[in-house]
Amino acid sequence: MDGSTLSEALHNRGINIRYLGKVTNLLVKVKKLEYLHSIAVSELILRAAKHIFITYLQGVDMMNLSVAIAHFLNCFLYSGTVSNPLQGQDEFQSRNNKKKNKRRGRVNPLACSDNNEWANLTPKSLWNQLKCELKSYFDYDLQANDIESAIDTYGLQKISLLRSFCIKTGIQILLRDYNLESKNKLIFYEEDILNIFPVVKHINPRATDAYNFYTTGQNKIQQGYLKDGYELITEALNLLNNVYGAMHPEIAQCLRMIARLNYIMGEHGDALAYQQKAVLMSERVNGIDHPYTIVEYAHLALYCFANSQVSTALKLLYRARYLAVLNCGENHPEVALLDSNISLILHAVGEYELSLRFLEKALALNIKYFGAKSLKVAVSYHLVARTQSCMGNFRSALNNEKEAYAIYKQQLGENHEKTKESSECLKHLTQQAVVLQKKMNEIYTGKNGASLPPIQIQPPSMGSVLDMLNVINGILFVQISQEDIEHFKAEIEKRQIEESSEEQTKKEIKAQ
Repeated sequence: MDGSTLSEALHNRGINIRYLGKVTNLLVKVKKLEYLHSIAVSELILRAAKHIFITYLQGVDMMNLSVAIAHFLNCFLYSGTVSNPLQGQDEFQSRNNKKKNKRRGRVNPLACSDNNEWANLTPKSLWNQLKCELKSYFDYDLQANDIESAIDTYGLQKISLLRSFCIKTGIQILLRDYNLESKNKLIFYEEDILNIFPVVKHINPRATDAYNFYTTGQNKIQQGYLKDGYELITEALNLLNNVYGAMHPEIAQCLRMIARLNYIMGEHGDALAYQQKAVLMSERVNGIDHPYTIVEYAHLALYCFANSQVSTALKLLYRARYLAVLNCGENHPEVALLDSNISLILHAVGEYELSLRFLEKALALNIKYFGAKSLKVAVSYHLVARTQSCMGNFRSALNNEKEAYAIYKQQLGENHEKTKESSECLKHLTQQAVVLQKKMNEIYTGKNGASLPPIQIQPPSMGSVLDMLNVINGILFVQISQEDIEHFKAEIEKRQIEESSEEQTKKEIKAQ
């Protein structure tokens, strides 16, 4: 979702960051990975900017540090003309700061310094340096000469670049509403730079025993042994607490897994309790806007809805979506998933128009990134059709459900449960559309007493909405009937008899 998680994914696969330029050139060839290409380009630009920034700061006096940082940020993110801070002191200082200086009779310290090389930086020179740095360090050719062309070419956004750059360099800026699209007024001023912290790289040691328990537990879960997997992951959590203490990213990950297991096993209350701990811990150790924290919010929203806390679930999803857009913009598959979740909950509370807006956005993103014939797109079409039918727009609902049926039929076959369910839905919508059309024809012909029938809107049950939420979040409950169990037992006994007869035959052959 952002540069840090991209770097982590590369390192987990044994790929050094020096090859990020090569990876980015490969990504541009895959249309469905357009969102990942944008993230990779932004990470390249930010890393090159960090290299230049470190060198840039070497020639800055401590007295001028905040002015120099504000000047660098303006050259990096401002699309207008950035004047030399020494020549345009009045422009560079905000109105409040100028009043304070005038009142105190202060002489501007910028004019007193001999080492003012940093003040000669301009947006053009900075972006030329960025292009040279990207070519020499990452062997990547940036097809942009300024921030605006970079945004247009690669689909970047300034707020994401600002956030990531501040995290990488340790800059703390004032909390205010920055007008990043300003054309005639500087974005950053001296008093906007509050602090700069050292960013220290370090290796995170791994608790080997806990990791082994965790991976073994995951394998057990994949094999269907939920109880055994739960016990192993709980043991891993105890070991992690003993090794790392109360707070650690791996503990948050472990808590999330335990919450998910509790949810699958029907313990919704316990799932909510564990997930709340995971969210609090992720906020503390990863950050309030980290991609992992966004995932934790989405899981917590699902468990809140399962515990009938509908308004809380909706607030959490809105928060998760806001942070996701802040991190990577709206063109990302994760945003499509969040939009689908939000729309389902809005549908459950009867906000059909707003629900439809989120669903249409999710549908467009799913088509873009998963293909027009994927099962995710079929689910989105079905949800759109269901919402439109509740609004009385049966014709559009019928068209969307036809699309869903065609995908299910192609991907799963006519005899699959989903295809049959979609077929039944089509019949129902066709019937409703025919009834509505008949009434409308009667009105057009001027028949006495003809009027449109009241739209029969059956509000969805919370159970059906929860089932749909489980589907789009990848949580599937496999229901096995008693007949299936007996069939499996008979099959196992048959195989055991065959194996024993084969062994007996081999022994007889050896004896002869």
